[in-house]
Amino acid sequence: MGSSSPEDFSVLVLASDLGIDARPFLSQRPPEEENWHDCRSYLPSADDQNLDFSDLDVLQFFRLESGSDKSGNRIFRVVGKYFPAPVVSGERLKKYVFHKILSEMPEGPFCIVYIHSTAQKEDNSPGITILRWIYEELPDDYKDRLSVVYFIHPGLRSRLVFATLGRFLLSGSLYWKIKYVSRLQYLWQDIKKGEVEIPEFVRQHDDILEHRPLTDYGIEPDPLHLVEVPATAYSYGRYESGWGARESRY
Repeated sequence: MGSSSPEDFSVLVLASDLGIDARPFLSQRPPEEENWHDCRSYLPSADDQNLDFSDLDVLQFFRLESGSDKSGNRIFRVVGKYFPAPVVSGERLKKYVFHKILSEMPEGPFCIVYIHSTAQKEDNSPGITILRWIYEELPDDYKDRLSVVYFIHPGLRSRLVFATLGRFLLSGSLYWKIKYVSRLQYLWQDIKKGEVEIPEFVRQHDDILEHRPLTDYGIEPDPLHLVEVPATAYSYGRYESGWGARESRY
């Protein structure tokens, strides 16, 4: 029986109480790397006639609301479920965000209401590095005017990522502006009802979580994948049929 070297084996310890599927960690595939998407810096003007974002406007994933929060901040609403990440490049997303802010944002402070309900990493997430890249490219004046980001229905995965890596992956000024809102009833403490439009599927999702509160922490079984436990089956985005067929993953 030959001797073994210290590099012949390794030990991986996984917490048993987080409700996370361990299979992705035990597979032999190399870990997924986050790319910084090195695109050229571009700041469009509000009257740039060459920009056409009518296709993105139809999706309503990023829009200025008519209301404000209780601190007087105008509201930009972002619905993660509505964003078809696989077919929109990071550079085009940045141009669109800048175009909306520069052409629609009134004077004064503003906030972002980000609705994460039922959003899927494969279909709706542009990647945290792209979001950081977009934020860092904003003029300093707009960064200063962003007062708070209301993060509605954060899943277990989001909580873990931001708790462990948030300070490294996000700008310090942005990291401390994020406010987690686990239920809609807590949002009304900062924003009056009617000031921001809440899609019906978000209300239904909120009702489910209200009856199964332990799913927020991965303690209660979660057959509907409500808290972002890595899915074992492919899920289709809401607007996929409108953006053309995608390649099969099987």
